[in-house]
Amino acid sequence: MNSMFDITKVPTQKGRIAIVTGANAGLGFETALALGKLDAKVIMACRSAAKAEAAKKAILAKVPGADLEIMALDLSSLKSVRAFAAAYLAKYHRLDLLINNAGIMIPPYSKTEDGFESQMGANYFGHFLLTGLLLETINKTPGARIVALSSKAHEGGKIDFEDMNSEKSYGKFKAYSQSKLACLMFAYELQRRLQAAGHKTLSVAAHPGVSNTELGKYFPRVLYYLFMPLYPIFMHKPEQAALPQLMAALDPDVKGGEYFGPTGFNGMKGKPGKVESMPQSHDKSVAKKLWEASEKLTGFTFSV
Repeated sequence: MNSMFDITKVPTQKGRIAIVTGANAGLGFETALALGKLDAKVIMACRSAAKAEAAKKAILAKVPGADLEIMALDLSSLKSVRAFAAAYLAKYHRLDLLINNAGIMIPPYSKTEDGFESQMGANYFGHFLLTGLLLETINKTPGARIVALSSKAHEGGKIDFEDMNSEKSYGKFKAYSQSKLACLMFAYELQRRLQAAGHKTLSVAAHPGVSNTELGKYFPRVLYYLFMPLYPIFMHKPEQAALPQLMAALDPDVKGGEYFGPTGFNGMKGKPGKVESMPQSHDKSVAKKLWEASEKLTGFTFSV
């Protein structure tokens, strides 16, 4: 495996279409910018039209010829996910890259309109449904890949089938860890199912390490200011933090079911490369149970 992934050496992606969820800020913005530089058509799938427009403007200022299109997507609403997928499929008949990047982290407890705890809803269930709705078109596209964004937080995660939406008790870090473990288990299980069905599409996952992005807006202020001086030691900039997901999406040596992240100290920062995930992420019986629960809760049955 080429652990020395160099985004500047990636050939043109002209003619390819990529959907990047949450493309208006942080890792999503950096991913959309990088793909724009590589001549891909980038669908910026965002909840806020105003933020998406500002991000598009910022990318075009750096890459005047970038092929960008904004489409409305609120991952905390299954209705919005269905509307986005229908609008995309009415217009396009291929999808080379689906980068399930968007997410929220440690917010105060709330539920989505579908009754999901907000982090499970936006980070996991919304992407589960989105992937399912687009999968047929993805599978018809040669060389297509689906990239799930996980986190180091998956390491402390557990799928709590008795209280998946934190109705009995809510720990914001616990719920975040569960949502990111679910994203990773979904990527692995999807790869197993794609392979079994004979599809060539690759399902892979990545994590950014530790970076100072908008994702940290709910982080306690006291801790934030306490740790700010340590930022250069333990964190890297969003453009570096986005490299593992770009490697997962673009490196020619990638195989289905692989996981990418920073290769530096404790996986917090450093050059992107193939990394290992925690044993619980590879539990096939839990993955199958999670898949079946997800189909039931989103009201969508996958074709693989």
